[in-house]
Amino acid sequence: GTRAKHGTVVARLTRIMAHSLATAGATYAGAALTGRRAPAGRVAVRGSSLKVRAADATAEFDPRTFRRELSKSGKYNRKFLKDEESAKKMEDDGIGYSKSGLVAKMRESGNVHVDGDVTFQLAEAYGFCWGVERAVQMAYEAKKQFPDANLWITNEIIHNPTVNDRLGEMGVQFIEETADGKDFSGCKEGEVVILPAFGASVHEMKLLNDKGVNIVDTTCPWVSKVWNAVDAHTRKEFTSIIHGKWAHEETIATASFAKTYLVVKDMKEAQYVCDYVLDGGDRDEFLAKFKNAYSEGFDPDTDLGALGIANQTTMLKGETEAIGKLLEKTMMQKHGVDKLNDHYMVMDTICDATQERQDAMYKLVDDKPDVMLVVGGVNSSNTS
Repeated sequence: GTRAKHGTVVARLTRIMAHSLATAGATYAGAALTGRRAPAGRVAVRGSSLKVRAADATAEFDPRTFRRELSKSGKYNRKFLKDEESAKKMEDDGIGYSKSGLVAKMRESGNVHVDGDVTFQLAEAYGFCWGVERAVQMAYEAKKQFPDANLWITNEIIHNPTVNDRLGEMGVQFIEETADGKDFSGCKEGEVVILPAFGASVHEMKLLNDKGVNIVDTTCPWVSKVWNAVDAHTRKEFTSIIHGKWAHEETIATASFAKTYLVVKDMKEAQYVCDYVLDGGDRDEFLAKFKNAYSEGFDPDTDLGALGIANQTTMLKGETEAIGKLLEKTMMQKHGVDKLNDHYMVMDTICDATQERQDAMYKLVDDKPDVMLVVGGVNSSNTS
């Protein structure tokens, strides 16, 4: 605002526009977890394939069948109770959807708040999406359901330090990430392990099930929908093209449900893949370009004949759709329109939340504010 102090005028900000990009689920730019070896009972990532070094981990198992069996067990819960007491505690802790604070008042007055010479404008779409709100509240509900149990979480519940700090203050322990991978040795039978909003790999789920812990699965349903899509690709022996960041926790989890996959980050990488489909190319160059971003044994000369698309839910909706159209066009060119269904598969797995928030941000930018405030974790894909 405008202030005069001893005749000095402090810089005047006419409009400040605030926007939050802390959305779901599969929400975030996680650290790379590659090149690690794990002793028995731990999970490690080699390349981009998660593997469990446990006594029974050498035998292949069907992820879909395992998930179904796990969901029927008495030690697995993914039910959202919508507990009002937990929701109230979230708001009291400053991480829930405000019903009485400044943001709530702004919603009631056209998303605007004026304080002297300063105008604050709130984006039309902002804050936690439903999947993130649900996941955080389920973690709070788990603490209420198991007040005396040791509670663990396999990763940050979402990529927002305030939320994770609150869970830590409640006594929730975070699985340690060591040079050898995630260390699950502290989790004992009968204790409670929370799976975060962006999910966990099927191999982590199996390890936890084998340990006899109680699993509280807060995975966003939109992320689970992506897992179902890559499973459908596997059933048809299609290669899953995953639009995402290969080192992101959600993409790692999604890849664990696929048999053959390739992760592409953007349209440029997707175009490279499509050019290879149509014209061939240098196999070694391809594998070097996508190092860490494909399944074990992937061969671009044999594994790009039938493709299905899936996505990390925090990638731009518009870009995922454009990549899908590019793949569809490529397969029609390669194999003919009449054979498209034999070579290309698409299921609707796109979450609108990220796109809506970014579109809202562009509208604020068009109004040319003096300052833009972006509220979110610095390691979040949505924030960046």
